[in-house]
Amino acid sequence: MGEVLSQNEIDSLLKALSSGELDVEEIKDKDEKKVKDYDFARPAKFSKEHLRTLEIIFEHYGRLLSTNLPVYLRKSVQVDVMSSQAVIYSEFSNALSNPVLLGIVNFGPLKGNIIIEIAENLGYTIVDRMLGGMGVPLDKAREFSEIELLILERIYNVCVSLLEEPWANVCEVMPRLERIETNSQFAQIISPTEMTALVTLNIKIGDVEGLINICLPYLTLENVMDKLNTKYWYSSLQEKDEQIYTDTIEALISKAPMPLKAVLGNSVITVNDFLGLQMGDIIRLDKKVDEELNVYVGNIKKFTALPGASGDNYAVRITTVVREEQ
Repeated sequence: MGEVLSQNEIDSLLKALSSGELDVEEIKDKDEKKVKDYDFARPAKFSKEHLRTLEIIFEHYGRLLSTNLPVYLRKSVQVDVMSSQAVIYSEFSNALSNPVLLGIVNFGPLKGNIIIEIAENLGYTIVDRMLGGMGVPLDKAREFSEIELLILERIYNVCVSLLEEPWANVCEVMPRLERIETNSQFAQIISPTEMTALVTLNIKIGDVEGLINICLPYLTLENVMDKLNTKYWYSSLQEKDEQIYTDTIEALISKAPMPLKAVLGNSVITVNDFLGLQMGDIIRLDKKVDEELNVYVGNIKKFTALPGASGDNYAVRITTVVREEQ
């Protein structure tokens, strides 16, 4: 219960207010909570943390594009993440040019589709490079032909398949290109008022520079929103068992071919004798029949062995292992 003022204290307070000695703002409750504005037309479904995590995902995706696309385009490719923002779908669709390249991607097992928009100048450059040209975009934009769309579909499939790895820490997705649209009116995958996350990549193919926009609806990401934060991201990276990597590396190394040779002996002859060698000639070596041979792995002496046979094949039997300290 608050303190009760006496009549004298009330009179002094009123006198101070009327004379201007005390400001009303100074005696306001400092613990008063401020009211925040909420825009119902644009609900804040994506936090800054969500958008930052999406940037991390697509930075990884950009690196994959930079290393994989040059194989098909035979040009250097540089990809950078420019921005990530939350917009309603109508803002994204209204900003599209005509003609436009929109890849409708099924983002299973997550529900719904995402859109990958490639700038038209990049589309013309890709077609030109795939057909053996210098990779110069057209001076005047025009509609893409059916043949050009088939060529672009191959590159789209490469870009879509590369989405699996960056999203592995969030969810095991199996993206699949459903179709390519050149008119934004036929790409209404969600309601115009639905919120989306828009990630913009800047891509440079040779000397041609353009943008790639990835539109990710909230409805598609809703089930994994709790995983789109940097704390979960880095904790999931640390939780990975290092033994898995060790076993994988050992399995790969165990399958690597290694040159192995057993040296029967050495001999020194003149060049004239070497030029005169014929089938049936005998070369005397510096090793005896019952003496151990040196066995090399690559150029490193690793074993000693005795010569022999295994069936119809020549063979050696390992007798000792040469350690590094020896």
